[in-house]
Amino acid sequence: MEQAQLYDGDVTAAEFKSGCLFCELPEDKFEVIDENELCMTLRDSYPVSEGHCLIIPRRHVKDYFDMNPAEIDAANRLMQRARQRLQAEDPRVTGFNMGTNAGKSAGQSVFHAHIHFIPRRDGDQEDPQGGVRKIFPDKAKYLRK
Repeated sequence: MEQAQLYDGDVTAAEFKSGCLFCELPEDKFEVIDENELCMTLRDSYPVSEGHCLIIPRRHVKDYFDMNPAEIDAANRLMQRARQRLQAEDPRVTGFNMGTNAGKSAGQSVFHAHIHFIPRRDGDQEDPQGGVRKIFPDKAKYLRK
């Protein structure tokens, strides 16, 4: 397992919340495909594309904004490795969407921070312009002035 650099005042990665889906991680629902000291990569149970995975801090934190700098760095390193792995496994992967839902109004349904890492392939959507902006469909199309 890769070692992450901690900083003064950091909370140990072992903190968890009883009853939290990602803290208790039922083995029959999730497959850990990569990990480091502070975060792990899981296959998404409801993928929007082949290879869709979740980057999750081991420590229970409510959302991305509660992650500390060491956890964010650890998550970024796992995303880089997921990118390399997915592109090596499937050369049709030509892009990625990365996103997180922070708060109920943003669509967060599991209140343990997690980042969606979604591989994209040319032609997987008729018109991919707008990407993550499509959460508001009338705002997805825009013209640059």
